Amino acid sequence: MPSPLPPSPAITVSIVSHGQLELIRPLLDQLDRFSRGATAKVLLTLNIPEPDALAGGHWGFPLERIENARPMGFGANHNQAFAQCETPWFLVLNPDIRFDADVLAPLLGHATPDAGLMAPRILEPGKTTPEQHRAIITPQEIMTRRRPGYAIPAEPAWLPGLFMLFRSEAYRQIGGFDERFFMYGEDFDICARLRLAGWRIRIAEHLQTRHDAQRASHSSRRHLYWHVTSLLKVWTSSAFWRYRRLDAASRAAPR
Repeated sequence: MPSPLPPSPAITVSIVSHGQLELIRPLLDQLDRFSRGATAKVLLTLNIPEPDALAGGHWGFPLERIENARPMGFGANHNQAFAQCETPWFLVLNPDIRFDADVLAPLLGHATPDAGLMAPRILEPGKTTPEQHRAIITPQEIMTRRRPGYAIPAEPAWLPGLFMLFRSEAYRQIGGFDERFFMYGEDFDICARLRLAGWRIRIAEHLQTRHDAQRASHSSRRHLYWHVTSLLKVWTSSAFWRYRRLDAASRAAPR
């Protein structure tokens, strides 16, 4: 009796470089070392021209490059990559995420049929515990999230765009990221629209990756401007207000 064929790799990975190929090389090495079996291919978008810091590299999965004629926003870049995704899962990954073990295969094993978006816990630089789960973004929530007595949600209302493992069916159903957001805000928006479409956001509490970077909005006026204007777009969208009502109703429902 012939041996059963091994399962096909289930995940297409999308990474965007803004002059960050030197950061991306160790990430590719870690994906190859720990998660080669789950990775069908990596789509690498070069958003601006840069020296080829990946020259001579070889990995156990195809690496396909997309070179933009002009810089594009976060959501537009990943939507462009998704057009080349033929796998059941689509992973949006920041260049500065780091793996110390296989996270992708365990995440797939953790998926439920209604899971439209999944992620591990994220450990930020200098921290010993992962980032807390995120509540619906409001001005009050932003002002109080670091204060004593803040009620951390048992489950996240949204996930940051550092590591977002989408079920391709769900991503396609809602049309991917809203490209009216250039940078910031699109991660909250897509989570809201996924939940409004009936999909769940699932966190694997037992899995962890590291975010090895600083937040640019703390040091760049341009990034701060994008951050603030994106928040205004979020708060004036119909998806925000509908999701806020849905989230409040789900948290009030008996468990």
